[in-house]
Amino acid sequence: MGDGATGWQRYLGSLIVDRELGFTLDVSRVRFTDADLAPLLPRMQSALQAMERLEGGAIANADENRMVGHYWLRSPDKAPTLEITAEIEATLADILDFAKRVHSGELRGSGGTFRHVLQVGIGGSALGPQFVAQALGSADDPLTLSFVDNTDPDGIDQVLASLRGKLGETLVVVVSKSGGTPETRNGQLEIESAYRHAGIDFSRHAVAVTQEGSKLHKTAVAGRWLATFPMWDWVGGRTSVLSAVGLLPAALQGLPVEDLLRGAARMDELTRRTDVLQNPAALLAMMWYHITGGCGLKDMVVLPYKDRLLLFSRYLQQLVMESLGKEFDRQGNTVQQGIAVYGNKGSTDQHAYVQQLRDGIANFFVTFIEVLADRTSPQLAVDGIRTSLEVEPGITSGDYLTGLLLGTREALAEKGRDSITITVNDVSGESIGALIALYERAVGLYAEVIDINAYHQPGVEAGKKAAARVLEVQSKAVAHLQKVQEWQTAEQVAAAIGEPGQVEWVYKILEHLSANPGRGVKRTWMVSPAEETFKVG
Repeated sequence: MGDGATGWQRYLGSLIVDRELGFTLDVSRVRFTDADLAPLLPRMQSALQAMERLEGGAIANADENRMVGHYWLRSPDKAPTLEITAEIEATLADILDFAKRVHSGELRGSGGTFRHVLQVGIGGSALGPQFVAQALGSADDPLTLSFVDNTDPDGIDQVLASLRGKLGETLVVVVSKSGGTPETRNGQLEIESAYRHAGIDFSRHAVAVTQEGSKLHKTAVAGRWLATFPMWDWVGGRTSVLSAVGLLPAALQGLPVEDLLRGAARMDELTRRTDVLQNPAALLAMMWYHITGGCGLKDMVVLPYKDRLLLFSRYLQQLVMESLGKEFDRQGNTVQQGIAVYGNKGSTDQHAYVQQLRDGIANFFVTFIEVLADRTSPQLAVDGIRTSLEVEPGITSGDYLTGLLLGTREALAEKGRDSITITVNDVSGESIGALIALYERAVGLYAEVIDINAYHQPGVEAGKKAAARVLEVQSKAVAHLQKVQEWQTAEQVAAAIGEPGQVEWVYKILEHLSANPGRGVKRTWMVSPAEETFKVG
């Protein structure tokens, strides 16, 4: 594949093409030889076998005793039990029926027909749905979609401001597997408060996507929300976009959810191929291994030359980095694995960081995403054929975009910078589903090759535990100041509450509280934080 040929011949020998999907993977601009890949081939074969076992229902997370089955979402017949197959099929039917009832006006809000959807979630409960919504949405969608995806009060206020006077025609979808995720819970409480202050019954506008029996499920049932849709323990957040997490908002927005599933299923077929060099996910994972030395020595820069794919790199950040960023391998050895992902879009990035990519430190590789169709709805009719405006004789703005992509790829190659190019015919439900499935499988295969567990996230849990400790210290600090009713430094407070090693936490907590009216903490401003004092009252 990589030996002997240059230019056109190397290009022809470095392609995987699927005409049914309108998909091409081109690795010709990665500097590798057949000898480079030879040691990887048996390891990738083993990884494919492990993936086959995973799809068959093998336990992936021994510490949680759970399967990993996001592949079943688009091929329910491959699920390991008839019960799971029936659940997947029934959930899709329920989603489509619910969306139909909303679109027809059978289900209405207190202000009339639903016109807006507000999804409350974080991480995989927002990133995938946001990517799909922007990629496939249009001005003609029956419902507009917005998100509360953080616990930032100002950000929540901005979203609510955009819905001012429209809450009665807004459907709120709260997404949390456990119902205990603090950011999502906080967002839900803030939105409920907004409905209460507007004099609107929140329950008539609320839907939950959660695991049966969770805190959120109990809240939704007790509050008689409009509906609940399931999340299963065998679907992780970062691979949940083709479950109810992503399909419900997409269906409500009016997007082609069945096309998404069909595109993902077709890509799954391609990425099950046992011929490693004809398997796009396996080849992609091998390129990552070769370029990064199998230990994340280089970053992944994702450059989609399409505005609709702006959020693709943000979606891939979680999928790749949360899956591959692990301290230990499966044997307990310290490996500190991972591949950093960043990116925006072309050609915007050519006026931002491409200068460094070409002439600066070579600590990256680029993945170009090329879309052949310029427009979903060309503007002009010439001889009865819809076409695009010529900005120069024989040249359209889309031609410029293609020229910039090819030119940037060439400029990087001249400086020995590796790049991969993925080409799709258009931005459609099928192509978006295919891209999602391609990267899900590539991440899983790469993880198998380097012997890490791609399906857990202990680092995320560590951060949550640390945040809980901070809030515990906050409660103790405020209670102490309420009791003593005198000015004290952060060091004095930390010592008094039995946290002498957390003076910085105490200072930052009290600094934050004093900056927000109504929190009851006053502050004296001094040159040094060590001299500043705080008081409640």
